Amino acid sequence: MLFDDFADEPDMVVSVLVPVAVPEAYTYRVPTGASVVPGTIVKVPLGPREVLGAVWDGPADPAIAPKKLKAISRIYDHAGPLDETLRRFVDWVAYWTLAPPGMVLRMVLRSEEALEPEAPITGVRSVAGKEPDRRTPARARVLETLIDGMAWTKSGLAHAAGVSPSVIDGLVRQEVLETVQMPAAPPPPKPQLDYATVTLTAAQRTAADGIIAAFDKGASVSLIDGVTGSGKTEVYFEAIAEALRRNRQALVLLPEIALTEQFLRRFENRFGVYPAEWHSDVSPKKRARVWRGVADGSMRVVIGARSALFLPFMDLGLIVVDEEHDGAFKQDDRVAYNARDMAVVRGHLGKFPVVLASATPSIESRVNADQGRYTRYVLPDRASGAALPDLHAIDMRHDGPERGRWIAPALVAALRDTLSHGGQALLFLNRRGYAPLTLCRTCGHRFQCPHCSAWLVEHRFQKRLVCHHCGHFENVPDRCPSCGANESLVACGPGVERIAEEVTGLFPEARTLVLSSDLLGGPDRLRREMKIVEEGGADIVVGTQLIAKGHNFPMMRLVGVIDADLGLAHGDPRAAEKTFQLLAQVTGRAGRVTGGGAGYLQTYAPDHPVIRALLSSDRDAFYNAEIDARRGAGLPPFGRLAALIVSGTDKAGTEAFARAVLRAAPTEPAVTLLGPAEAALAMIRGRHRYRLLALAPRQMDLQGYLRQWLGKGPKPRGGIRLNVDIDPQNFL
Repeated sequence: MLFDDFADEPDMVVSVLVPVAVPEAYTYRVPTGASVVPGTIVKVPLGPREVLGAVWDGPADPAIAPKKLKAISRIYDHAGPLDETLRRFVDWVAYWTLAPPGMVLRMVLRSEEALEPEAPITGVRSVAGKEPDRRTPARARVLETLIDGMAWTKSGLAHAAGVSPSVIDGLVRQEVLETVQMPAAPPPPKPQLDYATVTLTAAQRTAADGIIAAFDKGASVSLIDGVTGSGKTEVYFEAIAEALRRNRQALVLLPEIALTEQFLRRFENRFGVYPAEWHSDVSPKKRARVWRGVADGSMRVVIGARSALFLPFMDLGLIVVDEEHDGAFKQDDRVAYNARDMAVVRGHLGKFPVVLASATPSIESRVNADQGRYTRYVLPDRASGAALPDLHAIDMRHDGPERGRWIAPALVAALRDTLSHGGQALLFLNRRGYAPLTLCRTCGHRFQCPHCSAWLVEHRFQKRLVCHHCGHFENVPDRCPSCGANESLVACGPGVERIAEEVTGLFPEARTLVLSSDLLGGPDRLRREMKIVEEGGADIVVGTQLIAKGHNFPMMRLVGVIDADLGLAHGDPRAAEKTFQLLAQVTGRAGRVTGGGAGYLQTYAPDHPVIRALLSSDRDAFYNAEIDARRGAGLPPFGRLAALIVSGTDKAGTEAFARAVLRAAPTEPAVTLLGPAEAALAMIRGRHRYRLLALAPRQMDLQGYLRQWLGKGPKPRGGIRLNVDIDPQNFL
């Protein structure tokens, strides 16, 4: 509904939340004859432009004279209002993250295209009793295809009948076919609850029954804590079936796009149809279709990345967060939120169950389960009956490879044995490219990003030096740019490309495949190559962390970790947890179906608690030790942590502003303030970065303290930015 004439005095004024970084809603007039309710999606003038917004809860500002107010210029009747639960969720996320509520709403109102019905498309169908002047074989095939009276698009009909579009145009001119308007997309088919029967193990059945029973309790959180290959997906499929049985919608959050292809096939095998998808690789038109479908209830199940949490479901009744420990669920820019935690909040507000699943649960989820806030279901064995892989440490201090090599002899021998028995092997190194550092051996020049405090990574396949933080790249030069020496550049350290080069030299007959997120071809290529591995089309896979997440490779027998110590060297309070999770996940790819798997960890610290816990398969020992360490230090989940990141183009000015922010901090004995200090990555994209950390007791209102602090502190200006990250996961 559009409004062009605002001559008459409107009957009411309302608050409208707009997607800009302001702390509260604006007030607008409602045009005469129009009606809106909280949640109605509208377009309103804002300065020189018009923006989308939503009528928000709460009274309008009575201090503004109605005649001075601008009026709503458009009401989107087709979209329907955002429901109360979603509005409360937007407000809650804004409160928790200290983000402007309009910036949270921006994640809901993704596209104006989604707010209008999809335009129909032109099709053709046969006209009863009409025959062409001459019935050629091509025309006959067209008419036989249309014999059921259904309408087709011209291109679809031409393809199905095996004719050119001109044949169809000729039949239209003779009025043998008529043009009709068709829906742009048919309604999506509904999942079939009993499409496939599933036989669950006793542990799976207990977990599924418990989660199904939770539907009658309203809000609840269940943690499926199962070893790799234990069938966690089959358990939460039963929860999805129960949500559908109750005519509710379900959302499954996955951490990586690369996981979607295998998940889609598993979902189809269980329910007979594909679910809707929501992630960055989906086209804008399909995303708009999904947005409309969840809003009108026609799309019953959605799988998606973290942003799917902000879709306007008509009747959401279940959220599943798979690989709940994964760091990809945390968004660091704009609104800094953790989708796992916000999923729990949305379930609480909507009074429906939330299911978290992982082979290596986060410390936070494990503690919540131990303290009774979550219900934990343990799946200790693989659903196939296969044994967990045998893990071995290779002490690189004594048994490492010869100089210039990166794969130890014991791992080479294990690779040879695996290949001789027809198995697949995976070599894991969480480092993209060929080498993390390139330098000149004549003068020592190191290639550094001009915009970031990071070395340029050589990508030999692309013949480039690349910054993995800002995307800057340059061609590998023939000479040193500093001293001009020829053939003096040397690659230092290994990346996955260098490991693949070594593998090719050792096993020239093996089919070697590199899997890394930055290879040319993007997600489509990645999905194709994942399927190649799944079907046995590669002998040795060399991959980064994306290979560790939830994939099922039936022929994988061996996993070798090239640098098991890599994640332990950072000043990150979660370093041990993240390393344990990553290594447990990646070694869990071995022997998932048939058993007999093995894993080798190349390490310079075989006595490190993380390595010892992995080798002994004693998960509880690791969790207990890590939980005790967190409790003793008052770190999350036993304390509360927030980061304030100050950035600017001028280093001295940025540091001075960070120190001024610290001086403005309210005095509170319970809060420990650290910094400001240069971030580990002191410059990204040309901006210098300083960090402050606030550590507080768990029971303290940290958001209230931060609001008081930022309210009285200096305001950023001159290009300086101040970002707040509640419960930071990234300490770079």
